[in-house]
Amino acid sequence: MTPKAKSIALLVVAEMAAMSLWFVSAAILPDMAREGAISLDRQALLSSAVQAGFVVGALVVSISGVADRLDPRRVIVVCAIAAALANLTLLIHPLGGNAAIATRFVTGALLAGVYPVGMKIAVGWGTRDRGLLVGTLVAALTLGKSMPYLAAFAGGTEWRVTVVAISALAGIGGLLVLATSLGPHHARAANFRPRAIALAWTDTTIRRAYIGYLGHMWELFAMWAWLSAAAAASFAFTMETIDAESLAKITTFLAIALGALACVAAGWFADRIGKAEVTIIALFASGLAAVLTGLTFGGAPWLTVALMIVWGIAIIPDSAQFSAIVADSAPPELAGSLLTFQTALGFALTIVTVQIVPLGAELLGWPATLIILGIGPAVAIVAMWPLQRRVRRRSSLAR
Repeated sequence: MTPKAKSIALLVVAEMAAMSLWFVSAAILPDMAREGAISLDRQALLSSAVQAGFVVGALVVSISGVADRLDPRRVIVVCAIAAALANLTLLIHPLGGNAAIATRFVTGALLAGVYPVGMKIAVGWGTRDRGLLVGTLVAALTLGKSMPYLAAFAGGTEWRVTVVAISALAGIGGLLVLATSLGPHHARAANFRPRAIALAWTDTTIRRAYIGYLGHMWELFAMWAWLSAAAAASFAFTMETIDAESLAKITTFLAIALGALACVAAGWFADRIGKAEVTIIALFASGLAAVLTGLTFGGAPWLTVALMIVWGIAIIPDSAQFSAIVADSAPPELAGSLLTFQTALGFALTIVTVQIVPLGAELLGWPATLIILGIGPAVAIVAMWPLQRRVRRRSSLAR
């Protein structure tokens, strides 16, 4: 195995293990709520606090230049272990209380030292296959985010088992990154520069990629965080509650995990047919799946399972390509700042969407709420459509 293949493989496993902490609270919410009678707004805060922490953590990592001054591999290890320990404190905090929500915020902030820093290591191993490299890493992150649902399914109603298992996976798995090497293209990434904000608006390609990314993020984390709850509510029309919740957990795991495989394929195709083209295909498929899932809500469980899995496969492959388009189009000295700003905006939006989805389900019902999630991909397609020709022309001129 070449040093590149070995390093990417180990990085993938390490990132998957560490990022499994993200949806721990979402996966075990039904069981926690039965035990602690957690209100809807508190349930939403347990999930959205992770996004809020990540936004703050990403800006701190970028502005401070920690990943540049220190070995990025050590940054990932420290952050992964600290996040695992923070997650374990869910066992001692009052269910749904302020301390538990603060713990989820801290976990999200620490994961900002895992995801963006891992992305930096990955792109250091190549330029021509950047779409595949970034897509492979996003696949690892996606698979990691599905793991709590698998653990929750295996653990049944014993939610504490899931907390311990995922914390152990993140802590031990994060250590693997120490065995990786830094690639030949590894270089110092720019700290956040405020003037990059202006370029995000004035450069047409970057602006459209930003809008596309925001439309994608409107749907993504709201779906990932609440798919299990929506599935359980749908299955409950024809099944007992416990059976419905169990099927919802494994359905959510499959929907997210299979999306990870699609990321690798999308990265490979993006390097060949175009990054903008790949985003449009994925956006159309995920938006359509969101609408169909809403329209068939409460119907035959097998149909709901199938549609949710298709939705999960389609919803994530475009994620890496928005960042790749920005990286390709930005001046090298501003690429780090523009990517940081893009990520911060996207995850800030998810704080809102994750918080309002359960409220929407209560006021409008799950079918209408799921259909509304399809608005994001529709807006993103409009933004990305003109980039097919423009991005291809820029790539040709670059060669």
